[in-house]
Amino acid sequence: MSGRQGGKLKPLKAPKGKEKEYDESDLANLQKKKEEEKALKELKAKAQSKGAFGGAGLKKSGGKK
Repeated sequence: MSGRQGGKLKPLKAPKGKEKEYDESDLANLQKKKEEEKALKELKAKAQSKGAFGGAGLKKSGGKK
């Protein structure tokens, strides 16, 4: 019996692309994007610590009798 019979075959790995060369405007845009993402993460962390998003979640009403 062959060891590779049936099942899903793994896809071949794609060749690695060549490194892109960035000019100054590209680097500036990438830096700006990273800063915006960092600011968004900080805002989300602040909002979660205050309990604005979610917090305790849904609570069931009624109790045991």
